[in-house]
Amino acid sequence: MEGVIALAFLFVVAVLVVMVFLHFVPIGLWISAIAANVPVNIITLIGMRMRRVPPGKIVMPLIKANKAGLDVQVNQLEAHYLAGGNVDKVVDALIAAHRAQIPLPFERSAAIDLAGRDVLDAVQMSVNPKVIETPIVSAVAMNGIELKIKARVTVRANIDRLVGGAGEPTIIARVGEGIVTTVGSSASHGEVLANPDVISKTVLGKGLDAGTAFEILSIDIADVDVGRNIGAELQTDQAEADKRIAQAKAEERRAMAVAKEQEMKAYTQEMEAKVVEAQAEVPHAMAEALKSGNLGVMDYYNLRNVQADTDMRTAISEAGANSPHTAK
Repeated sequence: MEGVIALAFLFVVAVLVVMVFLHFVPIGLWISAIAANVPVNIITLIGMRMRRVPPGKIVMPLIKANKAGLDVQVNQLEAHYLAGGNVDKVVDALIAAHRAQIPLPFERSAAIDLAGRDVLDAVQMSVNPKVIETPIVSAVAMNGIELKIKARVTVRANIDRLVGGAGEPTIIARVGEGIVTTVGSSASHGEVLANPDVISKTVLGKGLDAGTAFEILSIDIADVDVGRNIGAELQTDQAEADKRIAQAKAEERRAMAVAKEQEMKAYTQEMEAKVVEAQAEVPHAMAEALKSGNLGVMDYYNLRNVQADTDMRTAISEAGANSPHTAK
């Protein structure tokens, strides 16, 4: 009985040892590599395990690259994986570039992948150009008419400028700027509607793909719509603003005139008050003159008679002016 237990224990230990050995020594991948005529050392596979690099993510792309006729080394793939790159996508991009006869070294492909760009998509775009549709661009001609333009830009990826080159938003912004400039320099919107290809030729000649990751092949105007009369609206707004300014100035002048009138009325009342005040001083002056002997009694009566005569003449004149016969 003890012999059976010992034999079972040895069997379990042997199974564990084999499992640990197979975990650190990927015999299956090594055999697959030898069958595909890819020279991979078993020690290298064990080292990958020790460096926590899945051997399958290195050996399978290596086999694929070798079958495609590419000269790719194990150390290159392993270093790219450790740097955080996508080994499988890089190898697929190299194979696609090789089939399309596009010169693409492994170092450049790995750099494009590490820069965050889809290297396989870039290679495919180099073979099959991509069409970028711009949003509606609003531009105003010299005669003030607004045009709403939509363009389609055909671009091809430039492998040499993928690292550090600007992306699609820059292309769209530059094309929109070129459309606005071209329409704005046109004498009338009719010229643009009659020859929309002028926009394409002018914008394409500006070299808008400089510093970008793309090469612009063509710019096609997809749609042109006539919008608002911006010039007339601006003139209307300006006229309305001028009218309000004139009204404000007229109101200011009216207020100043009213204030001046009120000021003159106050001044007149002030003068009348002074006259009344002066007239009130006359009796006092006459009394003082009589008391001091400077004015005699007869002189006073003569002054009163003259004053009464003057009042009578004034009353007769006013009565004649208000008579109905005089009015006729």
